[in-house]
Amino acid sequence: MTPHDEPGLGRPPASRTSPPPLDTERPLPLGAQATPAPDSEPSPPRRLELDKDTVERDLVRLVLTVVELLRQLMERQAIRRVERNNLTEEQEERIGMTLMILDDRMTELRTRYDLSPEDLNLDLGPLGPLLPRQEGRH
Repeated sequence: MTPHDEPGLGRPPASRTSPPPLDTERPLPLGAQATPAPDSEPSPPRRLELDKDTVERDLVRLVLTVVELLRQLMERQAIRRVERNNLTEEQEERIGMTLMILDDRMTELRTRYDLSPEDLNLDLGPLGPLLPRQEGRH
């Protein structure tokens, strides 16, 4: 008797097994390309087309968007802590200076890569913009 013949060991009986996944559900091996069915319409390529001249700028835009989101969250948290009197004057001064320096560096990088604050605000479709609109920002 093999382990598969004993109850509770090996594979479950055939009546309990689920059907094998469809070919469309299995991942393709690395480097393999899906071939469309003979009677189907050709699908657009799944490869991301990148313009070599804008890759650096687009990457900087993405990184600065994340940094700006974090900066705004830190700023709101600092304001809440100041309003609740949870900080000493020295801590308030240090946080204020840090946020001002970060804002200056963000402005420098946006200028260097010819980006406006609006360029960093991703449109999330029905959810709206990623970052809240801020009046008086540079």
